[in-house]
Amino acid sequence: MRKQEKAIIWPAYFDATKTRNEGRRIPKNLAIPLPRIAEIKDVADRLRLDCELVADAAYPATPWLKTGMLLVKKKEPKEQTIRKIAKQLPSLRGANEKK
Repeated sequence: MRKQEKAIIWPAYFDATKTRNEGRRIPKNLAIPLPRIAEIKDVADRLRLDCELVADAAYPATPWLKTGMLLVKKKEPKEQTIRKIAKQLPSLRGANEKK
């Protein structure tokens, strides 16, 4: 098995409206409802992650929804990267809603 140099990050990983079986990968207390790929990209940029946005990609469990995905260069395990992003998402959304 070859080692992947980039991790794929889907919005479903952070979605509070989804169950673990539907694709959420973080605890519900860190999740936000209906996250957008642009928000995730903003957080990744703030965390200085080397990432690339693929806007027209569809999560495999819901191929009819083009939610987009983020390709993040692996510097640490994928779960750590997901948790770092998840911890910053609520503060980003709160800042955007106040504007």
